[in-house]
Amino acid sequence: MGKTVEAVRIDKWLWAARFFKTRTLASDAVDNGKVRLNDERTKPAHNLKIGDILAIDNGASVWEVTILLLSDTRSSAAIAQTLYRETEQSVVKRATLAEDRRFFREPTMQIKGRPTKRDRRLLDKTQS
Repeated sequence: MGKTVEAVRIDKWLWAARFFKTRTLASDAVDNGKVRLNDERTKPAHNLKIGDILAIDNGASVWEVTILLLSDTRSSAAIAQTLYRETEQSVVKRATLAEDRRFFREPTMQIKGRPTKRDRRLLDKTQS
C-alpha cells in the first residue's frame, strides 16, 4: 500500500483513490465545485482528515464517501478502495440510477461527437 501520511491535499487523495485519472482532472473538479468537502466548496490544496465526508461528481456518477485512510500515492484499485467507505444513501442512489439507465437508454449516448444525417434521422424517429 502507498505510504500513509498525516495530511493530504484533496486533489492528491482523489487521484490516489482513483476517482480521477490525473491530478489535473481532480484539481479542476474541485475548482469547479464538483467535489464538496463536508457539504462545502473547497480548494484543491485543502488538507483532508480521516472522517471527512466528500461528495464527488466525476462525470460518470456521483459518490458520497467517508475518508478512512490518507494516502498520496496511487496504487491498485483494490488498495484504493480501502481509502474510503461509500455511504449507504450513495450506494442506493447509484444503484437506482444504474437501473434507470439499463431500462431507458438515452438515444444520444451512442453518438460520439456531432450526429451524422443518419444519426439525426434515427433520433428524430425515436422522438416522434
